[in-house]
Amino acid sequence: MDDMILEMQGIVKEFSGVKALKDVSFAVKRGEIHALCGENGAGKSTLMKVLSGVYPHETYQGDIIFNQQKLIIHNIADAEQAGIAIIHQELALFKELPVYENIFIGNEISSRGRIHIPAMLAKTQELLQEMKLDVSPYTPVKQLVEICKALSKNATLLILDEPTASLSEGEVEILMDILGQLKAKGVTCIYISHKLDEVLRLADTVTVLRDGRTIGSRPARLLTKADIVQMMVGREITDLYPKQVHVQNEEILTVKNYTVYSSSDPDKKLVDNASFSLKRGEVLGFAGLVGAGRTELVSAIYGFHNGKCHGEVFLEGNRLTIHHPKDSLKQGIAMIPEDRKRHGIIEIMSVRTNMTLANIEKYRRTMDYIDDCQELSDANRYLERLKIKAPGLNTRIKNLSGGNQQKVVLAKYLLRKVKILILDEPTRGIDVGAKYEIYNLINSLTAEGISIILISSDLPEILGMADRILVMNEGRIKGEFVNSQDLDQEQIMHCAVGGTTA
Repeated sequence: MDDMILEMQGIVKEFSGVKALKDVSFAVKRGEIHALCGENGAGKSTLMKVLSGVYPHETYQGDIIFNQQKLIIHNIADAEQAGIAIIHQELALFKELPVYENIFIGNEISSRGRIHIPAMLAKTQELLQEMKLDVSPYTPVKQLVEICKALSKNATLLILDEPTASLSEGEVEILMDILGQLKAKGVTCIYISHKLDEVLRLADTVTVLRDGRTIGSRPARLLTKADIVQMMVGREITDLYPKQVHVQNEEILTVKNYTVYSSSDPDKKLVDNASFSLKRGEVLGFAGLVGAGRTELVSAIYGFHNGKCHGEVFLEGNRLTIHHPKDSLKQGIAMIPEDRKRHGIIEIMSVRTNMTLANIEKYRRTMDYIDDCQELSDANRYLERLKIKAPGLNTRIKNLSGGNQQKVVLAKYLLRKVKILILDEPTRGIDVGAKYEIYNLINSLTAEGISIILISSDLPEILGMADRILVMNEGRIKGEFVNSQDLDQEQIMHCAVGGTTA
């Protein structure tokens, strides 16, 4: 198979006796874009960490054949030397350093024992121009710079793990163009994404993993989204958005004339005079482009914003004074943050502790006695209700997939008696099966009378789940739409870019 740049044969990887990869095999043709799909926990990232040297040769079973030769990889440097580079979902960049230093850190150009800064600047400028990035080598970093960093190491096989998760729509288009150029130059790409529209747009071949096993590889041109979903989850999902419309009359939350200022620039308005209401049992969607002010508005209302803000917030007719998230939680308002790793979980702690720590007073019987039986019972109940895939409650949460981490964060707040649940990009980086489960959970919560504020950059998600949609542009609420079959993405986007509503 001379046209194959990579073959991974019979890969087995275990963590504490639990097999994450179970005899996985797949092959990648030279110069193609090969998509790797599967639910969270299917083994995609683990397999790529084996390939890129994050997990060294001695820690797994199986063979890696690269450029027709068996490859023994002991570390990341070995993989990079062979021409394999990985771009992780979480940025591996130093935000305090400029672009050119990030690209060449650990791979500096030197001359006579000294770092040759002019050479690095020149090469950086060349890479940025090649990728059509209109930034200076001295500017702060951004996601697409990771690709420049990989290419500076002369990578012939580029692994991209959820590369568009934190990109704006404009940057996604730039990335699509870049990948097309790389393919034309003969660079092979393995592309991991839960966004199946992107997969079908880009990929030549699609390989699907499920529960640590290879389900199959097929040409992308022969597949539909429904085909990939069925391979991923083992069943057909006919309606990704199991919408359940409720008749909402009673206002539970009212926000009046709310303005939010930047924490770094007290004179800069991030949100300008926003007013809205939320009804009991309603899913209220917030749409808008990156930087529109959606997260800043709800974070400030919740007490999570460090900058200055003013306005009025009423819960069930009573004016609230909120200075800290604890104040919101006492009132029955909870928020699932956009960045779950930074603000949602404690990585070194167990699944059980991450669920129950914020609710420890619920289990305290005396100053020195915690009702472990009740705590364990509650944790098990939500492990089952949310279908959280974990070897056990004592597993460290950092060893769970992103989708299952998100479910644990949800469980943490559902253990409290919440009236309002704010979900900020709740399905970002989550597979289609886990998304479907979260959508069903949203419907069950609204059926119980819980109100949901849903912030999402995924317009099909907003249209599929929200009862009413508010659209923000440059810190202002520019439009309000009652969801109906006549409402489409074009109307929402027109408003999001500053157009007027009909």
